[in-house]
Amino acid sequence: MQRANAFLRRIPEWAVWLAGSLPLALLIYDTVLGHLGVDPIRDIEHRLGRTALYFLIGSLTITPVRRLFRLNATHLRRALGLLAFSYALLHLLSWVVFDMGLLWSQMLKDVVKRPYLIFGMTAFVILLLLAVTSNRFSIRRLRRWWGRLHRLVYFAAILACLHWL
Repeated sequence: MQRANAFLRRIPEWAVWLAGSLPLALLIYDTVLGHLGVDPIRDIEHRLGRTALYFLIGSLTITPVRRLFRLNATHLRRALGLLAFSYALLHLLSWVVFDMGLLWSQMLKDVVKRPYLIFGMTAFVILLLLAVTSNRFSIRRLRRWWGRLHRLVYFAAILACLHWL
């Protein structure tokens, strides 16, 4: 157990960011080579969204893993959460730009037609709020409210799962 914890403590945050960029690099590679299938826009959106959800779930598993197995990787949680937000932002931007063509009225019609988009957008707003406040300044400034605010991540995860389903 001590060896595993020593190994986890040695993992720098930049390594998480580097590993976290691999799904994006693979998506770009597949896009350039035309390996996305018959509906490339849908594939881009779905891969970005799934990756966001995977990183969100990964960030949420750190506490149970610490409690159950006494493996401490809490110093990596912020990077995982910010990766989740980054992929969620790319997911949203791909929908707005590629799928909707920046046509705001079309987006509104799509939201009315597909209510699951409201779950995704609400989850994104929560992740945006958490990303903006995931710095030392915000932690000091918000004090006890910071922890309460960041517990919204569980609600965001539920909404993101409902959006995906």
